[in-house]
Amino acid sequence: MNKQDLVYEVVRRTGLTARAVDLALNSTLSTISEQLSKGNTVTLSGFGAFSPQHRAARVGRNPHTKAPVPIPACYKPKFKASRELVEALRNLERSRK
Repeated sequence: MNKQDLVYEVVRRTGLTARAVDLALNSTLSTISEQLSKGNTVTLSGFGAFSPQHRAARVGRNPHTKAPVPIPACYKPKFKASRELVEALRNLERSRK
């Protein structure tokens, strides 16, 4: 499912216009991005939490030449699923067996 599919599914379930749903989704995603870039955690009850995670500098290897390549320290987004989301996926796994 891509973003447009998600918009259409929300339109189908809510009866809102596609334009309104697209605006709300874009606003939600940009707000999450802004908060992460400020170092804040964003928690969505029943879904999970997004947080910035610091990664230390390290030395990697070029797979072709095997030469060492310095990888600088950075922040990456981290997502931790809620218990409800994890349980929903467990139920999916059980239903496929």
